[in-house]
Amino acid sequence: MSNKSPARVMSLDQLNFAPRFEYGEQAQVAPLCGADDGSKLGVGVVRLTNASIPWTIKYDEFVLVLEGTFTVKMDDQELIASANQAIWLPAGTRLTYHSDSALLLYAIHPTDWASRE
Repeated sequence: MSNKSPARVMSLDQLNFAPRFEYGEQAQVAPLCGADDGSKLGVGVVRLTNASIPWTIKYDEFVLVLEGTFTVKMDDQELIASANQAIWLPAGTRLTYHSDSALLLYAIHPTDWASRE
């Protein structure tokens, strides 16, 4: 028997966005699935507004741009993605997320990265 939540349909227009960490005015997040579902995969939607967020990735991350433009700046390169484009980021990447306005779908693995630190 599995401890995973049952399969379900989710509507993006009914999501409840909440501030994320200390960058709440820049990043509003709506989780879709993750540890609460018994999954090692975390998926959600994030709305970025006037964002400049430094971070070191602690998990593998995939980001699909749904609306707007999203830029990832690293020491040696800059990745820019617009609607219907995606960015792959491996664990350990030091970066800064940038966006004036974007809606992103993200997937991370493992979803419980914070409890592993």
